[in-house]
Amino acid sequence: MNHKTQIAVVGAGHAGVEAAVAAARLGFDTVLFTICLDAVANMPCNPSIGGTGKGHLVFEIDALGGVMGQVADKVTLQSRTLNLGKGAAVHSKRIQADRRMYQILMKHLIENEPNLRLIQAEVVDIICDTDDEGRKKIRSVVTKLGEIWDADAVIISTGTYLGGKIHVGDVSYEGGPDGMTAANGLTNALKREGIALMRFKTGTPARVNSRSIDYSGLEIQNGEHDVIPFSVLTERGSIDEENQLPCHIVYTNSETHRIIRENLSRSAMYGGHIEGTGPRYCPSIEDKIVRFEDKERHQLFVEPMGRDTEEMYIQGFSTSMPPDVQYKMLRSLKGFENAEIMRYAYAIEYDCADPTGMLATMEFKNISNLYGAGQFNGTSGYEEAAAQGLIAGINAALKLKGEEPLILPRSSSYIGTLIDDLVTKGTNEPYRIMTSRSEYRLYLRQENADARLTPLGYKCGLISEERYQKYLEKQRRIEDEIARAEKYVLPPSEKLNELLVSRETTPVTSGVKLAELLRRPQLDYEILAEIDETRTENDIEILFAAQTRIKYDGYIKKQLAEVARAEKTENKPLSADIDYKSIRGLRIEAAQKLDKIKPLTIGQASRISGVNPADISVLLIWLQRGDIPTKSEDNK
Repeated sequence: MNHKTQIAVVGAGHAGVEAAVAAARLGFDTVLFTICLDAVANMPCNPSIGGTGKGHLVFEIDALGGVMGQVADKVTLQSRTLNLGKGAAVHSKRIQADRRMYQILMKHLIENEPNLRLIQAEVVDIICDTDDEGRKKIRSVVTKLGEIWDADAVIISTGTYLGGKIHVGDVSYEGGPDGMTAANGLTNALKREGIALMRFKTGTPARVNSRSIDYSGLEIQNGEHDVIPFSVLTERGSIDEENQLPCHIVYTNSETHRIIRENLSRSAMYGGHIEGTGPRYCPSIEDKIVRFEDKERHQLFVEPMGRDTEEMYIQGFSTSMPPDVQYKMLRSLKGFENAEIMRYAYAIEYDCADPTGMLATMEFKNISNLYGAGQFNGTSGYEEAAAQGLIAGINAALKLKGEEPLILPRSSSYIGTLIDDLVTKGTNEPYRIMTSRSEYRLYLRQENADARLTPLGYKCGLISEERYQKYLEKQRRIEDEIARAEKYVLPPSEKLNELLVSRETTPVTSGVKLAELLRRPQLDYEILAEIDETRTENDIEILFAAQTRIKYDGYIKKQLAEVARAEKTENKPLSADIDYKSIRGLRIEAAQKLDKIKPLTIGQASRISGVNPADISVLLIWLQRGDIPTKSEDNK
């Protein structure tokens, strides 16, 4: 039986959900396929959203019109902002989420979305035609039940299901995350069509029944107050701050380490059962013990999975040890002497695509209108997946509309940094976003995500007129507050100087602008409130945004100037059919890498591993001459 849709999305994890909702809201008939309806927007690993760098992504997703932040706000069990002891650039919001409620709300959102159909079916094949330029073009997807769905564009977001294989000790079997079945049919189809695949691995810790944990000796970790939501659509104050659930901290010890060392050969990882590459920044506990053998203990977080379950997630205790060793490891921890495991830890291997085979739009270079997103592109994490899914959904829709694609530069966002890293540098392990990956992190703060990206979301069509007008009003209020602080002069007084001395900063002998005081690291709006007599703005979000801009104004201007200088060469276009091997002066390695990646700009070319500044200089000279060789010329 044949069906027809405009955009088909394969996989309904965090990437697939954002892709499908974006495509549908941009006016396209969209079908979202999932291997199981109970797996929609599942959190098979940690029950949290956000974190260092990842929180920035969630704010950016929301600023562009995505849905992750809105639903995350509704299921918040606890909210904390990380890195508050550091500068505003690395402040990162992280929440504990009610994972089942997140799934329920997200699935219901999809079910009620106009233009969007949610179907339980495994896609096992793709069918391609050839376009007018001789390039492959996606035509259809085929399900395991034999149904053919013709589609104008297809987005693959299979997460860790593709070729999934579960490992627990020396036991291995085909399977997907959280007890689901694996998706085995599509791998061969992708290889047949020339998609380069990689084999990656990730893992998850055991889930423990809360009633079996003695919390009396554990460190408690409570949530914060004055919670700022991920989404501007969430009403401030609607997140229940008084009933946040606590997390707890426990540490491994010498006995834990002894048990792990003595059983390393029984670990699936160290027993030789796993071929795929695991994440460097989220290693298994046995990997930590081996790599950091001198460390006496490792910090673990005991996190709730929801309000209506006793399951607790042991963050940092991921393992592929057999069940009996998992019990010994857990029961060596303080407070876990009688721990009852509800779900055993496991490692999972899966197939994913080499992201260097994609454009910055998330479209495959060798197959027109076929896009990839999420862990299928070699990343780890719900937030990285959702960000890619949103961009893939937007660009699939824009291409079918005949409009210019949305390509976010590194200087605009962490989403832009994430995608640029993937398509230019590639990855040999599950990629994780971090603030250190951006050269522009002082400018790319989570608090100003809307200022950076909401106009783009509005232009694409995902931000409503009403929301856009509220955005403009917020920006006006921030500018007004900055202008007031730059203009308001406080005269020297005993009260002012007593305040300054109490904060260990220099007293004043003449009038001083409020902005000058705010630039002092010891001071902020809250401290200065008692002497700030002209302030009428009381929204902490507006004040924090204004304060951050005032404090870092000089540095931000310097960074934006660097962005402007870089853009002079960053955006110089490169044709996809350049014959790099015919360019005299270009090193062989550079020519090979450039020919494989096919960068669209000089900026992308400069970030390819194996391409050095001298190679970029050669390219710029040829571009300036205007006679750079192309493969189309060679074929004439």
